[in-house]
Amino acid sequence: MNKVRIGSVGLGRLGLRHAENIANKIQNAELAALCDINEAALREQSARLGVKNYYTDFNAMIANKDIDAVFIVSPSALHTGQIAAALDAGKHVFSEKPLGTTIEECKNAEKAVMAHKDKVFMLGFMRRFDESYRYAYKKVMAGEIGKPVLFRAYSQDPEKFIEGAIAFAPHSGGEFIDMCVHDIDLARWFTGSEPQSVYAIGGCYAHPEFGKYADGDNVCALMKFKNNCMVFLFAGRTAPHGYNVETEIIGTKGILRIASVPQKNLVEVLDSGGVRRECHENFLERFENAYVLEAQQFVDCIREGRKSEVTVQDGVRVLEIAGKCKQAFETGELLKF
Repeated sequence: MNKVRIGSVGLGRLGLRHAENIANKIQNAELAALCDINEAALREQSARLGVKNYYTDFNAMIANKDIDAVFIVSPSALHTGQIAAALDAGKHVFSEKPLGTTIEECKNAEKAVMAHKDKVFMLGFMRRFDESYRYAYKKVMAGEIGKPVLFRAYSQDPEKFIEGAIAFAPHSGGEFIDMCVHDIDLARWFTGSEPQSVYAIGGCYAHPEFGKYADGDNVCALMKFKNNCMVFLFAGRTAPHGYNVETEIIGTKGILRIASVPQKNLVEVLDSGGVRRECHENFLERFENAYVLEAQQFVDCIREGRKSEVTVQDGVRVLEIAGKCKQAFETGELLKF
């Protein structure tokens, strides 16, 4: 195979970034088609990126015999149906997280992937491709910090983007499913274990709008994993300082901290406000290189006939855990897995 010809559905912030990366940064890949229900944006971005084939109908795009693979960056509730349809059409599939918004949806996606074992499927847990996380993972696997005792993760979105979060709330699945899936995936990855119990709390501290969806604007969960590692997750939508993702792994022989002080770069700003470090504005900035590296692995897997390191089973398991966290949050009970 020469270049992998890719059709991408969804032109939101992340969908557009994936499309730009495929068109300009991914080796041996060609952005062959775009799909979105917003026809004006579709025409504009297709012209800008030099894409001749564009569609407002996903099924029409995957019927194109000249497309080898699809990127699914549509709303979360559409993922599983589009995954199955694309695989049935003979396409390799990359899907953004979450795999689905319910366990039933995820199980259906798993069945579809298993029915097409000749096709590459990959789920977008991009933090595994971030250079800092991969560096830390190698240290943990090498035993440099001993046995992991505590995994702690914070994921905070900026308050200034709260209107978008509120608009997305009806079909996001809630904070645990929408935001914590990345941290849950990292917890499983770093510890090599699965959760045994979970307790979750939180609330609508600044934005009561989330309450109608049994959700909060700030939530947290404490889990005990089967290897006795403690896992603490915090997700917030009201960070005043910018986009903030940080992770700590405490072991019996050492501690690893990733982005414990959120900063955009190594520049310090000295002005009338004092001395400060600027933060990333959003996830697109913070994980810019990770998005490129995960897309490159997807293309490489297709060309080399191998499977991705991030599987559909990872997506199913993470959604099961996120769903249990959400249930614990809603009931206020300590739940067993």
